[in-house]
Amino acid sequence: MDWTILWWLLAGLTVIAGLAGTIVPALPGVPMVFAGLLVAAWIDNFETVGWTTIGVLAVLAVLAWIVDFLAGAAGARYLGASSRAFWGATIGAVAGIFFGLIGMLLGPFIGAVLGELSGGSDIVQSGRAGVGAWIGMVVATAFKLGIAFLMIGIFVFSFGVDLFPN
Repeated sequence: MDWTILWWLLAGLTVIAGLAGTIVPALPGVPMVFAGLLVAAWIDNFETVGWTTIGVLAVLAVLAWIVDFLAGAAGARYLGASSRAFWGATIGAVAGIFFGLIGMLLGPFIGAVLGELSGGSDIVQSGRAGVGAWIGMVVATAFKLGIAFLMIGIFVFSFGVDLFPN
């Protein structure tokens, strides 16, 4: 039996789940996109998509992970938030998944506000921290989505032209 179709299906579903994970905070989005593309390259023993291309994709995945972490923290810090607000925003983002789109949009804000309030800040400072954390997470999500599509584009383009020959 030829398993190639099943491997391609697994690779494609992993990439799709990774794209969803760039928006849904509970899934490691960009690493999943990378894993799916790695499986897709492995299917033909890295002949069409070489190791150098995979290396470039890995660097992009690491860059997306770093920016994801720093953007949330930078957004919160920019408006004077404490580390409690950052962790509150992170917890709020995960908890927001269970409340649909509204929860995913408001979860980081509410979490940051509650985190800041738990540290003794007033409501104005807590609200600013919430806005900062929310803006940081939105920017990080947009960046991750852009990186994920860039990775897919590089992968697809390398089927026709080997950008990074071995």
